[in-house]
Amino acid sequence: MGLLYASRTGIVNKCKAARIDWYIMANMFSLGRSIDVARAANSFRSDGRVEILNFLGAGEADMLRAHLLERVDWTLVLNAGDKVYEIPRVQFEQFDEARRRELDQRVLSAAREGFQYRYESIRVSDDRSDRQNSGTILDQFVEFMSSPPVLGLLSEISDRSAINFADGQATAYSSGHFLTSHDDDVAGKGRHAAYVLGLAPQWRAEWGGLLMFHNENGNISEAFAPAMGALRLFSVPALHSVSYVTPMAPEPRLSVTGWFRTCTE
Repeated sequence: MGLLYASRTGIVNKCKAARIDWYIMANMFSLGRSIDVARAANSFRSDGRVEILNFLGAGEADMLRAHLLERVDWTLVLNAGDKVYEIPRVQFEQFDEARRRELDQRVLSAAREGFQYRYESIRVSDDRSDRQNSGTILDQFVEFMSSPPVLGLLSEISDRSAINFADGQATAYSSGHFLTSHDDDVAGKGRHAAYVLGLAPQWRAEWGGLLMFHNENGNISEAFAPAMGALRLFSVPALHSVSYVTPMAPEPRLSVTGWFRTCTE
């Protein structure tokens, strides 16, 4: 149904038109055949979020996961108030135990009261030409999320026709990583919905790394454990967090995350 919808969607602006030729040339990804669009739309409109299992075609999530496991250009990202700090993995690995312990204490202390995060990331440029020139599997996946089939599907599920662009980044949450509560609503970004594509197989909830949604009473109204190939889609704004990954986790919680937005260029 999403494909049929997309084929009827005209080229109405530069943002949408710029992506059609690249999608045709680099069609490495496809939508899963078992997506129930009507069920997903009902869930999203009722709860403001939905889980879509087997979002990609057969073997494609495994291919993306394998690619991310091979990448060495991960960067640790963390904040101190409004300031963002980025430490390449190769540089962080050179920190001695005392320096790591000091950083850990500062991050955890800040997390007790305010907005705080710590995880690894590989960012993908918003610029289409950069994605094409890169040619990595990650870049091609994020470009696929801006393709006519996906945007058509998202318009049907969310009933938001203004969505015409998706951004993205790979994330890896290892032991000690987390993201405290926030709502993703940033002025000027044009965000309508956020997505998380899980790339961690056989993950146990006890390991942490849960995508948790908060209600007005401070309780968790719903939480999703990482699931391989599952897309979690939710409306913006929505108060949510990623729970602390425990030392029990045998590997990073891999995912690709981003937002479906209105691009006005």
